[in-house]
Amino acid sequence: MNFKYLKLLPLLLSALLLFAGWGAVRITASAEDSAAVTEAEATEVVTVTLNGIGAQADSDAVQISGSDLSITEAGTYVLSGTLENGTVTVAADPEDEVQLVLNGVSIHSDSFAALYVAQADRVVITLAEGSENRLSNGGSFTARDENNVNAAVYARDDISFAGPGSLKISSPGGHGIAGKDGVTVTGGAYEITAADSAIRARDRITVADGSFSLTAGGDGLHAENTDDQTLGNVLITDGRFSITASDDAIHANTLLQIDGGSFALTAAEGLEGTYISINGGDISISATDDGVNAAWKSSAYTPTVEINGGSLTIVMAEGDTDGVDSNGNLIINGGTVNITGRSAFDYDGTAQYNGGTIIVNGQTLDTIPNQMMGGGMGPGMGGRMNGGMGPGMGPGMGPGMGNGTGEEMGPGDGMDRGRHGGMGGWRG
Repeated sequence: MNFKYLKLLPLLLSALLLFAGWGAVRITASAEDSAAVTEAEATEVVTVTLNGIGAQADSDAVQISGSDLSITEAGTYVLSGTLENGTVTVAADPEDEVQLVLNGVSIHSDSFAALYVAQADRVVITLAEGSENRLSNGGSFTARDENNVNAAVYARDDISFAGPGSLKISSPGGHGIAGKDGVTVTGGAYEITAADSAIRARDRITVADGSFSLTAGGDGLHAENTDDQTLGNVLITDGRFSITASDDAIHANTLLQIDGGSFALTAAEGLEGTYISINGGDISISATDDGVNAAWKSSAYTPTVEINGGSLTIVMAEGDTDGVDSNGNLIINGGTVNITGRSAFDYDGTAQYNGGTIIVNGQTLDTIPNQMMGGGMGPGMGGRMNGGMGPGMGPGMGPGMGNGTGEEMGPGDGMDRGRHGGMGGWRG
């Protein structure tokens, strides 16, 4: 049989952070990350057939013990069938690349992960064309090793998902998918229900395409690294998202960047991160706290919401809520921001309105209003500003504040007088 498999390429997100000017922080995915896998002919494919309480395989690289399977070598493994109470574990060498092709599988574990990546260089989960696949946990997790396995799909190393098929994940006692490094998705249809986060990663979550229906008791997407303040990033370039979450729909402790896609988000907070960049996409948020919230989640950056394009529609619940809330700065360069609610904007730093459309409760505005006028604000703040901040400015205010005319106030040495003044000039 002549299978095609997805040749593994490095899935590392090259977090290229450009400080060409105030608000010019960017995550740039490498070519390998954007198209994480490429097609190639598979010379050897291992077939694994699940039969309810066990499995059969045509390779010694698949070790079978009752209803538990361990894949111990690099290669491509095509799985089909049902496993009623067991786990498929990848326990290969640290430099091994493993691909699992799910071709109509249903794997359930009462008290552990249905799929567990214990060790490998990286693992790709491919959803075969036309296939429907299910992975589930029964609601509890019993430790088997030193790892805190708490998801229906748990990976200690990089894991990516691709292919045109579908995958349903149920995790009533933890996360749906959890990756200790990065989680990358380049295609497929996903329906995930989880008691905690639907998809969680330590270093980064990268989505290039796919369809996502997520229901989470915690966050829909969550990236957080407590050891490295520059990590814990989310990059979305395309995809279709329907997320209902008790906490945040999409949460990145450090950088959250949306370049495209369509989003229907219902949550306490729609988007949360330290630095949030919206460059494109069609985003609809229904929130009970903040629609978009830039907060001090990471010490690496000043909290900032930067909107350069796309369509952002926010409907806020009654009470002490904000459509866009930044504990630092707010920049609108383009796109359409349409907010319905009591408080449209709340920012503690400075605001720049350089382009785009702002609509608040049906009224088009030519300034950015501020709910909190608690000091630190200079003349002309919130209007269309051609000036910028002085070099090296952090969360506090200081010399070099724009006055809304293109002139600088105070010393402001070397500051631009162009459209996008800032720390050294706007990005090219």
